Amino acid sequence: MDKIEEVLITLRRLIRATDLHSKQLVKTAGLTAPQLLLLQAIREKGQVTIGALAKEISLSQATVTTILDRLEKRGLVYRERSSEDKRKVHAYLTDKGMEILRDAPTPLQEHFVRQFRDLRDWEQSMIISSLQRVALMMDAEHIDASPVLDVGDLDRKDSRQLPPSEKDGN
Repeated sequence: MDKIEEVLITLRRLIRATDLHSKQLVKTAGLTAPQLLLLQAIREKGQVTIGALAKEISLSQATVTTILDRLEKRGLVYRERSSEDKRKVHAYLTDKGMEILRDAPTPLQEHFVRQFRDLRDWEQSMIISSLQRVALMMDAEHIDASPVLDVGDLDRKDSRQLPPSEKDGN
């Protein structure tokens, strides 16, 4: 097997592992990974603006707003204008959102995080550098992505019908 095949097989394994976990997350909690991440961030931050949430989970404000729209329709979150500054909108968890979060499985990357933290600094740096290079080689370095691994399309529109700016699927 040549090196290109090894790289492609490894990438496919990563994508497949992410896909399998995402399907399990959807099946058990009814949430996508970005939705789960957003709910966790709201729980941790308490009263938090949409912009602060976007920054916290490394997604665009527009993507966070879209995810919040879906979560709000399901009764998991609600939004309120700030009483001090009417330009700001805060997101809050509902009791139903707290309950779902309590019962949700752990994100796929927790296993990865434990092992990654056990590596030496130079090993961590090499992995980061290599993955950043792969993203660059795939023209993916500017794609909006949260630090939670996710694939799938639960509660998402068919990306073939979306304008290019909305095809990130979050």
